[in-house]
Amino acid sequence: MGRAKEIIVKVIPANIANEFVKKHHYSGTVSNTSTLHFGCFLDEKLHGVMSFGSPMDKSKVLPLVQPCLWNEMLELNRMAFDDYLPKYSESRCIAIAVKLIKKNAPHIKWILSFSDAVQCGDGTIYRASGFVLTGIKKSTQIIETPKGERVTRMTLTQVGNKKRERIMRELGIKETGSSSINLFLNAGCKNIVGFQNRYILLIDKSCKITVPILPFSKIDEMGAGMYKGKKITQEERKGK
Repeated sequence: MGRAKEIIVKVIPANIANEFVKKHHYSGTVSNTSTLHFGCFLDEKLHGVMSFGSPMDKSKVLPLVQPCLWNEMLELNRMAFDDYLPKYSESRCIAIAVKLIKKNAPHIKWILSFSDAVQCGDGTIYRASGFVLTGIKKSTQIIETPKGERVTRMTLTQVGNKKRERIMRELGIKETGSSSINLFLNAGCKNIVGFQNRYILLIDKSCKITVPILPFSKIDEMGAGMYKGKKITQEERKGK
């Protein structure tokens, strides 16, 4: 594990975490539902952030694990690391964060997270951290501009969003107050079809996951394998 053992993980203020996430997360955005932020430090400098909070629609995900009350789960909303940290840093940081959650918030029974196999990867870090795969679905949430920039539909449909306003200026779209995605599709943007993988880490082993646990091989079967934004199967990665 090398220098990954030297990483210090601790809670940090939201403003510091969000600044780092905006700079280093592939989406360039933060989650408004994040309430717990862990910073990952090496050589006394911040090189990674993990932000936890509520899912966008908690009512839809609570039934995934039972029994579970409204305040007994968290979603890993954002995870961003720079290139300074050594190999295996991500899985080690997740392990430490989970230990801190178990110690200081023992009511938390499970953690949910999603991997974006359109822009980033298919969840290698989660698999290495003990998460199980519980869902693979096609995603059409990513839009590509004529210049090749990829952004989420949410970004482009939020009136007043600065990135949305910049892209509108670049495409020559006049602000109409409309939040319709068609403004951008009609200006040459296109949908990028990919996959989103859902992972669950069960902290309280007395709870049960209510949906089927999928073998990791299912990712390749469905063509959802991706690493660092490039299409590649798990088998191909093993050969490198």
